[in-house]
Amino acid sequence: MNVENHVMPRQEQLIGLLGLGGDQPIQMLNLLKFHDIAQYDDPAEPTISGREAYMRYGMPMSALVAAKGGRIIFSAAIDHLVIGEVGELWDVAAIMEYPSRAAFVEIATSPEVATIGVHRKAGLKGQLLIQCSPTPAG
Repeated sequence: MNVENHVMPRQEQLIGLLGLGGDQPIQMLNLLKFHDIAQYDDPAEPTISGREAYMRYGMPMSALVAAKGGRIIFSAAIDHLVIGEVGELWDVAAIMEYPSRAAFVEIATSPEVATIGVHRKAGLKGQLLIQCSPTPAG
């Protein structure tokens, strides 16, 4: 398995997501890896950790998602790898729920997210964002 840890989605990934159709809620599994020190392009930004920079994005993003009908289902620090091997663990796993795939793309490409996205980009060393669907129990 090859893993490419990116920070921003490619346009074809968003188009592919919309192509799956449906207007039911979706869940997005976020695996986040932070820079030790935030990597801002603007030298006027403070010297803070990548986690702190990401939170400058995460707090208003959570409010924006909630205003559009979404919610945080789960968020936790990743402590230890129990099965498998990876070169480097992610720092945080989180699951966000969005009202639909279209709502996710609308939020992710909104001017509001573009404005706060500078903090996300500065804070993240990489991310995997995986759209999931609930499976029947059993």
